[in-house]
Amino acid sequence: MASYSDHSADTRALLRHECKTIDKGLLHQPGPDFLDRCFVPSNRTPQVLRSLGQLYHHGRLSGTGYLSILPVDQGIEHTAGSSFGPNPMYFDPENIIKLAVEGGCNAVATTFGTFGTVARKYAHKIPFLVKINHNELLTYPNKFDQIMFGSVEEAWNLGATAVGATIYFGSEESNRQIVEVSQAFERAHELGMATVLWCYTRNNAFKTADKDYHVATDLTGQANHLGVTIQADIIKQKLPETNGGFRDLKFGKTHKAMYESLSADNPIDLTRYQVANCYMGRIGLINSGGESLGDTDRETAVKTAIVNKRAGGQGLISGRKAFQRPFAEGVQLLHTIQDVYLDSEVTLA
Repeated sequence: MASYSDHSADTRALLRHECKTIDKGLLHQPGPDFLDRCFVPSNRTPQVLRSLGQLYHHGRLSGTGYLSILPVDQGIEHTAGSSFGPNPMYFDPENIIKLAVEGGCNAVATTFGTFGTVARKYAHKIPFLVKINHNELLTYPNKFDQIMFGSVEEAWNLGATAVGATIYFGSEESNRQIVEVSQAFERAHELGMATVLWCYTRNNAFKTADKDYHVATDLTGQANHLGVTIQADIIKQKLPETNGGFRDLKFGKTHKAMYESLSADNPIDLTRYQVANCYMGRIGLINSGGESLGDTDRETAVKTAIVNKRAGGQGLISGRKAFQRPFAEGVQLLHTIQDVYLDSEVTLA
């Protein structure tokens, strides 16, 4: 692990960590045969298996069982100006696709509009992951709700390999979103596409004066469990930072094991609980790369990738750290993330 000697002490400590919560032997571990082990016995059709194969066998991580996805839907979720202001070239959607291709990604996740402008040029060059719902911020005052921006059939006509959607679990609108997305995923599977679910928690009560439980592993883990229940093929989740959401906010059902033996304070242990809630890794967990903070992005990206990989996750879906910097630097950052998953010395904790 000498290649990480120039990184922070925190990163080096993550490489030495031994997980004493959920044993790695219980996990369905990523690997070249992951689809054969975990999806061939399932109800997924040959067409869906083919789409999953396209995702797992593209880019620099092809055939490893790991995923590196470039997501660019922030133009809707965060406004286009705030997202592309640091690098205006990405107002042109073709540059988003170019970044994913040059960055060696397994797939690119973005909007109907982006894919619609370049579909014939790139549908055969990189798998398309069409994000079918969004939270838009033009409504005033802002509201937080995921609404459909198009149909599953429209995504299929664009040449999509997969569709993606977000559910704000815990929100007032979550029941409607669960129904909408589960129906959309059923239709996507009928058409032969894979499905990816952004399993985010959202409720004002989840954030207190001293702690943000939106990134608590017990809440996010349960969101993951709901996501795999509606047959998402891949789960996207924020990296956990704490625990105790159900316990401290005094709702839901808990067991002392959730806070004593199934998780611990180390980020790898917190993330392993998320993996466990993805059917012990039968459904892959990819964590989000988070916002761009400038000079620390490379270190943070490496740290996040190490946490995800050593916990039993399957990769990162990282956008702003890549597209909010010069093109060549964005490509290099994506390669840096992928290098962690290509490094045989970074193993399960």
